[in-house]
Amino acid sequence: MNWYIAKIVFKISCGGNPQFDEQIKLIKADNFEAAFLKARVLGLSEEDSFLNNKQKTVKWEFINVADLYPINELKDGVEIYSHIHEETEASAYIHGVHQKAAFMQLEAKPVF
Repeated sequence: MNWYIAKIVFKISCGGNPQFDEQIKLIKADNFEAAFLKARVLGLSEEDSFLNNKQKTVKWEFINVADLYPINELKDGVEIYSHIHEETEASAYIHGVHQKAAFMQLEAKPVF
């Protein structure tokens, strides 16, 4: 068995502009084709439709598997996903990353 990282994309509709949820999932399969099929089945099984607190229908629609990457080995510190993008406001992006890290540190609960 091999491990794969799958990016599964959903469209969320509730009357306004649609939103898209990109989920990163860990998939265990014999080969690439089996991992792709398993990721698609997982996405389809997570489609949903329900009423929100304003009695509007919220629909989660599976779009497709956008990415699928093999993981050579599972070990501490191994890179499992990377995405490079450009930012027009580099300092604002860096500040946002620092803010998120600070928030996580404040919210962390002691393990002992």
